[in-house]
Amino acid sequence: MPFEPVIGLEVHAQLKTATKIFCSCSTEFGASPNANTCPVCTGMPGMLPVLNRNAVTLAMKTGFATNCAIAKESRFDRKNYFYPDLPKGYQITQYAFPIAEHGHLLIETDRGDTKKIGITRIHMEEDAGKLIHDPARPKSFVDLNRTGIPLVEIVSEPDIRTPEEAGAYLRKLHAIVRYLDVCNGNMEQGSFRCDANISLRPAGQEAFGTRTELKNLNSFKNVEKAIAYEIQRQTYLLDEGKLVVQETRLWDAAKNKTVSMRSKEEAHDYRYFPDPDLVPLVIDDTWMEEVKNSLPELPDDKKQRFVEQYAMPPEDARTLTSSRNLADYFETVGKGVKDKRLAVNWVTGAVLGLLRTEGLSIDAAPVSAEDLAELLTLLENGAISAKAAKTVFDDMVSSKKAPGTIVREKGLEQVSDQSELAAMVAEVIAANPDEHQSYKEGKTKLFSFFMGQIMKKSRGKADPKMVTELLKQKL
Repeated sequence: MPFEPVIGLEVHAQLKTATKIFCSCSTEFGASPNANTCPVCTGMPGMLPVLNRNAVTLAMKTGFATNCAIAKESRFDRKNYFYPDLPKGYQITQYAFPIAEHGHLLIETDRGDTKKIGITRIHMEEDAGKLIHDPARPKSFVDLNRTGIPLVEIVSEPDIRTPEEAGAYLRKLHAIVRYLDVCNGNMEQGSFRCDANISLRPAGQEAFGTRTELKNLNSFKNVEKAIAYEIQRQTYLLDEGKLVVQETRLWDAAKNKTVSMRSKEEAHDYRYFPDPDLVPLVIDDTWMEEVKNSLPELPDDKKQRFVEQYAMPPEDARTLTSSRNLADYFETVGKGVKDKRLAVNWVTGAVLGLLRTEGLSIDAAPVSAEDLAELLTLLENGAISAKAAKTVFDDMVSSKKAPGTIVREKGLEQVSDQSELAAMVAEVIAANPDEHQSYKEGKTKLFSFFMGQIMKKSRGKADPKMVTELLKQKL
């Protein structure tokens, strides 16, 4: 029997605030264990939480950017469960009345069309701590630095049907939170992480099947691989007439398989109730308008502008707008040259190729956008050849010198003086009379021979366009 996968994603994005959501402890990553803690975030008796206003602003930005309706009044609840890294015995979150609801994102599928993925809700909550397990001893250590870090949880509708759609949705959401500067998006540090809910149902059936949850997936590839494996595992169980158990599973990247972690709780198991220490969050029209008007140009809008303003193919625009910093890098290069296509080709080619090879982000690009613009201006003005430009670029990467300096030191200036080139052309033709005669008799392929001889004579410095015109005249 053919089955249809039904997939929903829950994304936790750590908000980029200086302090935690309910206290003034630092959110710095990498501090000594338990250094960034206080009586509030460690849950000491009698301590009262105070809501971080900036966290609310960042949550609103996320809601607006994902086409959600922002609630003028929302509420914090207590989600009760015991875990060693949750010192209060409950997590402060939003359950019944979240800050944002009913949004959507548009993704591009692997079929080349556009699909709308609904967003059920976005709610604010605090993060839990971290357990560190000692592999050499039967002991675990608790680091509460992360306790109280502000998060938004972005819950999608079960509209996703393939691992590739899940990856496209996650990448789009990741780009948005980084464009907004509400989250640094670092998946290795857990600043942006994903839980996936997967179930199968017979094709054509409306009712959902039994779902499993995959926890804390920390890369786009792992999300796609884990979902693909889980679809295969559940298909096998159903084909064999067995039941899929509702449970939480983990992805074992080393073995490329999911493994059972624990049975999956339902909402009533958490005994949600309104947090008595926190009043309802009320957002007035002025605050809401200020946040809405502060939104930057988002990826879809920037992509459309790049296509129109720079006359580039949608594929290049998609690549260049995949991150805000990459888009800014390209625009800085583009402003410095007349031929925008030249900027597109060099950024998508030489620059991104270098970053992939070196495993770097655009923030760590060895060649600045300003220096690349200077190099392309030299190329555009005919001061250097295309071949010389590649040489200069490689030298810029290793030496960190300015392109003009490298051109002068290596003597790479292109010869563009017409009289000098004309003399060179005449000398080469005179030195190869047999080839000249053969060319005149119809062996036009010899044109490349003459070009090669002239470039050799000029040590690669001759302007190819001018040489081509002069050769055509003389031959």
